[in-house]
Amino acid sequence: MTPTEQTKQWLEKVVIGLNLCPFAKKPHMKKQIRIQETHALKQQDLLMDLAAEIELLEKDTKIETSILVITQQLEDFYDYNDFLDTADQLIDDNNWRGEFQVASFHPDYQFAGTDKDDAENLTNRSPFPLLHILRESSLDIAVETHPDVDQIPEDNIQKMRTLSVEDKQKLFSYLPE
Repeated sequence: MTPTEQTKQWLEKVVIGLNLCPFAKKPHMKKQIRIQETHALKQQDLLMDLAAEIELLEKDTKIETSILVITQQLEDFYDYNDFLDTADQLIDDNNWRGEFQVASFHPDYQFAGTDKDDAENLTNRSPFPLLHILRESSLDIAVETHPDVDQIPEDNIQKMRTLSVEDKQKLFSYLPE
């Protein structure tokens, strides 16, 4: 499978299948989620690819959100995490704050204050390092219409903790044992 196909499968089976993001199903069904690979070898080139994706979203309002699949770098989670600061600076430098934000997913994702193997980290573990570009206006609507948006992370942690070993192996087959 290509990185795009693996990411699409993760989106369908994990994010939508487990309802980790209750806002993902509708744009997925309407084919409004763009998945784009970047083969950039340098972080500066990756930053340019990220900017190009955001510019595309600015121009094409039919695309609800975009997932940039990083195939050639940032395999190390700490390097990836450092890059997120650079991506955030790109948002500020281009006056995109309030219009777009970047959500983060990585095969080795680890929330602060957790151990590497804690189940809650699975909520943000993807087959590749990803930069998920979200429209702030869509997030605002989602927050306004969801009955308890603050409960979503806790519900997701509970879902991860209750998965059987077999379910985890099936859903997260791309992760090392």
